[in-house]
Amino acid sequence: MKTPHRHLPLLVTVLLAAAALVHGPIAQPTGYHDFADQNVIFGIPHFADVISNLGFALAAVWGWTKLAPASRHAEIRSGWAGYRLFLIGLFLTALGSSWYHLAPDNARLVWDRLPIALACGGLLAGVWGDVHRKQSSRLAAWLALFAVVSVGWWYLTDLSGNGDLRAYLLLQGLPILLIPLWQWIYHVPGAERVAFGAALALYVIAKFAELNDHEIAAALGAVTGHTLKHLLAGGAAALIVARLVQRVTESARKKLKTTHPPGRGPLPRAGGRPAPPRQGPGGRQTRQPTQNDPRTARQAVHSAISPSVSAWGRRHSDSRLAPVHVRQRRHQP
Repeated sequence: MKTPHRHLPLLVTVLLAAAALVHGPIAQPTGYHDFADQNVIFGIPHFADVISNLGFALAAVWGWTKLAPASRHAEIRSGWAGYRLFLIGLFLTALGSSWYHLAPDNARLVWDRLPIALACGGLLAGVWGDVHRKQSSRLAAWLALFAVVSVGWWYLTDLSGNGDLRAYLLLQGLPILLIPLWQWIYHVPGAERVAFGAALALYVIAKFAELNDHEIAAALGAVTGHTLKHLLAGGAAALIVARLVQRVTESARKKLKTTHPPGRGPLPRAGGRPAPPRQGPGGRQTRQPTQNDPRTARQAVHSAISPSVSAWGRRHSDSRLAPVHVRQRRHQP
């Protein structure tokens, strides 16, 4: 679809990349691994920061269970390669982040940041495929490669004493700007834009909570900022998965109503399988009648006239079988 604003996303991407180059290296904050959650529960250090990653795994498993069987559905076929990478990234984030928070250091932080970068790249590719109605597999592959390079670049530069997070932060920031822009340019339905907008807003709030880990812990007591970040980001992922599942489900219902209008036979049962046919004498299957079935109409007409025909047949049959003198007597005046 060609619109006057179709080049805006590319322009935004170029401007952000140029700004990152001009800005120079962005180092990791000092004391990044000093989290407010220092509780050891059931032998698990930083218990809340570890367990709060469960939401990512639940959203990923739910999305995969519902969307993978429908990957060829028209509603997600174009963006499925990207959404598949997004779901894989979510599940690996649950594992990698839990592993990192058990004993935080830079070596383990690689396995926390890499899945997050993969999820961001997958989400970008999925929405791009949706709005352009083009296969997103190639873009998903390039963004997955960029995710690996961005985290690898940070780790290698950090080993040299001057870590650089620019590429990694760029990949996290692009979905927040490009997804609403794409959906506006290509007139995506309002429900879709609200769901994705709410998810992106939750993610922005989650990043704010991450930057104020100790302050939020001091204010709330029971919950730290980093734990809250995990919960909010998991909720954002669940909102996106829920919208994708709803989109496929609603489309399937509309298609079912179109292919099975009233009076065209029984609707399929749960699971999409039609009701079993009736069993006739001898185990033979009989066709189920419907309102518009011509056989049903013929049977109704036959049932209405059959008593009169049968009575007429009996009278004439009795006349033919009667003796000759009885028949002659009946015809006498």
